[in-house]
Amino acid sequence: MTDAQLSVFEQLDLPDTSLAQDAYAYAAQATAASVHHHSVRSYVFARAHAQNQGLRAGADYDDELLFVICVLHDMGLSEEGNGDQRFEVDGADVAAAFLRARGVEERRIAIAWDAIALHTSPGIASRKGTEVALAHAGIATDILGIQRESLPPGLADEAHALLPRHDVGYGLSDAIIAQAAAKPHKAFPTTFPGELLSRHLPHGARPSWHDLIAASGWGDKPVGVTARRRAKTPEQVGALFMEYLEAGDIEGLVSLYEPNAHFVPTPGNHLVGTDAIRGAMRHLVDSGARLKLEVRDIRHVGDVALVSNNATLTGVAPEPVISTTTEILRRQPDGGWAHVVDDPFFS
Repeated sequence: MTDAQLSVFEQLDLPDTSLAQDAYAYAAQATAASVHHHSVRSYVFARAHAQNQGLRAGADYDDELLFVICVLHDMGLSEEGNGDQRFEVDGADVAAAFLRARGVEERRIAIAWDAIALHTSPGIASRKGTEVALAHAGIATDILGIQRESLPPGLADEAHALLPRHDVGYGLSDAIIAQAAAKPHKAFPTTFPGELLSRHLPHGARPSWHDLIAASGWGDKPVGVTARRRAKTPEQVGALFMEYLEAGDIEGLVSLYEPNAHFVPTPGNHLVGTDAIRGAMRHLVDSGARLKLEVRDIRHVGDVALVSNNATLTGVAPEPVISTTTEILRRQPDGGWAHVVDDPFFS
């Protein structure tokens, strides 16, 4: 080990076994500095969580194995580990091969495999054993800040001084996306890599959960809330809005907006997102509002449409509110159309 590596081991009191040193050197050589630093910090934070839970190294958990798990958990993002599976599973296979080559017993290898394969799976990793749960907790602390408030004072500062972050959260995201863009089968739509990749592709390019169901070949039909009608054209959005408003169907109204859509219920009052829009729709329904929309003009280009309506809103004020709307609509993965921006006063 280099003098710098020895300094890190000594200052952070890392497990000083031959297996731990080999894993550290292996990951340092195979992964970017930001990824390697993240991996080591994850162990430091995982060990702190163990101490907070009253767990003792060597008695309640395998400290050497916890260190190796954390140090190797992102090997799936290395050139060597870039196989044909999800990066977490590729990384688990690489780590298992590394441990097996050093004569580690299969019981410990199985624990390491589970921990690495499940490190992006909240709600599962925490139920799979102490080392798996601790590794997951330490990794989540370093990337998402989860439980960071429970760390001993000064520990994070010390770890970051020795192992700088280098904006690792975004760097890891870029690495996952780069792999998935080159090998889309590594990023199934409902997985964490699939979610990251979908945000960097044209809207609707990745199938949604409902698209997968529709393509199953079993002929399942929507029921319950999923059975609500969708606008098949941009022109139908306004018609459905009037229909749902008259029926007092708040969720139907909300379904006409993307999750992060912008809505302006009154001049200067800009709402963003489903919860805020739902509140505005509830107010409209409770007030007994009625709306008349007449299409004034429309520009339809591919999956985006710019719509302008002449609108007359009654029931919310002593006099009718008359406006000219500006609406940006987008085709959704299920083929329906929904608002991205709905501003009745931007004319």
